[in-house]
Amino acid sequence: MSGDDEPGAVPATTERRAGKAGPHDTRHPALRRVVRVRPTRRGLALLVAGLVLATVGTLLDLPDVVGLGAAAVLAVLLSWVLMGVQRLDAGRGALVVTRELTPNPVVRDQTAAVRLVVGARARTGAAYERLARLRLSEQAAHELAGPHGIRARVTAHADRIAVSYALTPSRRGRWALGPLLTTRTDVFGLVRTTQPLGAPTRVAVWPRTVGLPTRTRVLGDVERAATGARLASTDDSVLREYVSGDDPRRVHWAGSARQGRLMVRADESAGVRPVTVLFDRSLLPPPVDPRTGVWPSARGSRTHAEGELAVELAASVATSFLDAGHPARLVPTGSGPAPVPFAAGARTGRATILDGTVDLRGHRGSADAERAVLQTVRALRASRSQEEIVVAVLGPQAETALREMAELGVEGICWALVVAPADAPGAGPTPAGGTAGGTAGVTVGALRAAGWRVATCPPGTAPDRAWALLAEGAA
Repeated sequence: MSGDDEPGAVPATTERRAGKAGPHDTRHPALRRVVRVRPTRRGLALLVAGLVLATVGTLLDLPDVVGLGAAAVLAVLLSWVLMGVQRLDAGRGALVVTRELTPNPVVRDQTAAVRLVVGARARTGAAYERLARLRLSEQAAHELAGPHGIRARVTAHADRIAVSYALTPSRRGRWALGPLLTTRTDVFGLVRTTQPLGAPTRVAVWPRTVGLPTRTRVLGDVERAATGARLASTDDSVLREYVSGDDPRRVHWAGSARQGRLMVRADESAGVRPVTVLFDRSLLPPPVDPRTGVWPSARGSRTHAEGELAVELAASVATSFLDAGHPARLVPTGSGPAPVPFAAGARTGRATILDGTVDLRGHRGSADAERAVLQTVRALRASRSQEEIVVAVLGPQAETALREMAELGVEGICWALVVAPADAPGAGPTPAGGTAGGTAGVTVGALRAAGWRVATCPPGTAPDRAWALLAEGAA
């Protein structure tokens, strides 16, 4: 792609097309570059003509004709070798690639702007000559580019080529953008080569989150019981931004006038109860089989869409409590014996929580999932404070895991949303006071008996609907 402010298509692929050099290619880099070179139509015609002239001259014993044909063949071969051994990122004509992504990280299904610039490392004639004959093709993972590829706007200058385009990621995760593929021809137009240029950029894609109403009657009663009925003075308060559900009587009008937005008083002496969101990774599909590149098709495996909605639910709960002023953390099962630290602050805390969801993957099997739940729940019990609230997003649990979670419920306030398998009996939505059947029903019954507040929902339930089921009767 080239031109002056002209739109062009930027192909997006998930494979490395330049020379088919895969991760197990043991050839020397210079040899790989030579193999990537291909003759143009002009070069192929000159090569054929040279071979014909050399053959005819040999048959007719015409040395001049043989020399002319040999010169044509030699010109093509020399251009081939020179183009193959040259590196675009080295020498007097070295080129550099810079790639900027805004915003970074990106939120799933939201658009991010990318600006890519290919420029000369030094202002030399060799670099300008390379730029003038360069064609670009950006590589991107399918999860970033989508099925229709990338449409870009290209602006060419003497010392740089600027490319701007938009990405709308379709999946949470960490995906590769680049390296840039370059196609160029030699000065005489005899051969063409394709080479990668620059390092790939790893793009982190956050899950979508929605604001959930965390100011419920049950949580309000819990906090009042923990802090007592003493009224805090204005000297004991700090200001935070107003969120839906705050008492209008706590609006601090002077602070709101200074900040330009509604601010409310938060009692510093009373403190805000920390919230731990426990996420069961068995709600995600198992990891990809490295030999086949596909998801295992074991019965009961969650689909990708169902797993993503479960991640979005857990992330939405954690960020909503964080926005409401609570220290919050999202703890996935199998996160290790060390406790996950609490995040605080609406901006930095949100980034910390969402960064922790980017690389979440499912467990390899039910045994791994059970061990992960046991390890994580035991770690939570060991590090949990008395005022901490636990909100769990779970699948049906084994008996051993339920015993550990029952102890967690006895020690403090615990809520759970059980996502039942799609083919399980009674997998429909059940509010916090209802019942559910099947394996999910056993999990719900055991947790309620231990003092948990529990609701169930089918897989694929939207986060706001799932949270409404859990908070039903508490708002």
